[in-house]
Order: sequence, then structure tokens, then C-alpha cells
Amino acid sequence: MMKRKMAIILDGGFVNVKLKQRNRKFPDANDINTECQRILHLDECADLELLRIFFYDAPPLQKAITNPIDGSVRDLGKSPRATEAQKLHEGLELLPNFALRRGELIMNGWRLGDAYTRETQKNNRAPTANDFVPDIRQKGVDLRIGLDIAWLSLKHLVDVIVVVAGDGDLIPSFKLARKEGVRIYLDHLGHPVSRELKVHADMVLPA
Repeated sequence: MMKRKMAIILDGGFVNVKLKQRNRKFPDANDINTECQRILHLDECADLELLRIFFYDAPPLQKAITNPIDGSVRDLGKSPRATEAQKLHEGLELLPNFALRRGELIMNGWRLGDAYTRETQKNNRAPTANDFVPDIRQKGVDLRIGLDIAWLSLKHLVDVIVVVAGDGDLIPSFKLARKEGVRIYLDHLGHPVSRELKVHADMVLPA
């Protein structure tokens, strides 16, 4: 008798934030792999055979940007955050049974940072160049997650998909998978998520 198959889908942006909060450092490939091994050894997944682990994230921007206030130039590709992200992606690519799915980052100009907003609630002052931060948004990651959930389900490649995420935008893909007979297990890493997201999963895994 063939064992039932499973896939693990990780929303990289979400997972990186949660693991950084937990471990007080930006995660590396070993941290991500440890989290996946935890899932694979849960009682709920013990009788399942792994097809593949999919990690979705956007590579760091490789561009120089100019502050609109003082004209200073900043190379985003040389920032510590970019270096950490690049190292993480390169490490994941070499792990067995991992597939890295890339979205993209786009810059929509500049905005006042959260620190300035908090400070001016107590002490109103005019913003300076240091108060402005690049407005960078992730694009295409949720779309790729949804498409791959649909692909895995419609092709009947797996019986169970473990989704490590907290985004309610994934609900339509959850619904499609379940209609195709695929069970959705949600792992939200202890993050508060909507009741509706839990409703459309077959099981919420222990954090």
C-alpha cells in the first residue's frame, strides 16, 4: 500500500518574521529546515511521505536609492538585511527536498518611518532625512503560493498540504484544494490569524 503524500508550503516573509521574533536573529537555512522537521515529526504527519518543501520569498533589491531630503545614496544590495536574505536563499537551494519560489520586491518611493510616527505622538517635530524610509512592497508571493496549491491539488500529487502562513488571502486556494479532496493543515506558528482562515483548513497544527 502506497503511503499518502504531503507537501509543505512556507510563506517566507511570514516565517522569517516569526522565527526572528522567537530566536532573536534572522533565520538561516538550518533554522527553516529545523522548523520543517518539527512539522514532519508531528503525530498528524507521521504517516505521510514528503513530496517536497516549497519556500516562497522575494530576493532583496539590488539597487542604489537616493534620499529625497538630503540626497544621500544607499545601496540596498549591500545592507545587512539583504546579505542575510541572500545567504538564506542560497542555503535553502542546496537542502534536499526544498524548492525556492521567488516573488519580487518593488519600491514605491519613500514614506515616513514608524519610529517617527510613534515619536511625534508625544513630541511633534518636523521630519528629517533620517525619518524617511524606502516604501518597499512584496509582489507575486501570495499568487505563487495559491497557484502551487491549485497545481498540487488538481494534479492530485499530494493528499495533504501543510501551509505555514497567516494570510487570509490564501482562503480561495484552501477552498479549491479541499474540493479536490486534498486536506489542508494550517501552521500559524502561534501568530493570531482570522477565524475564517482556520475554518477553511482541515486542521490547525499545534504551534
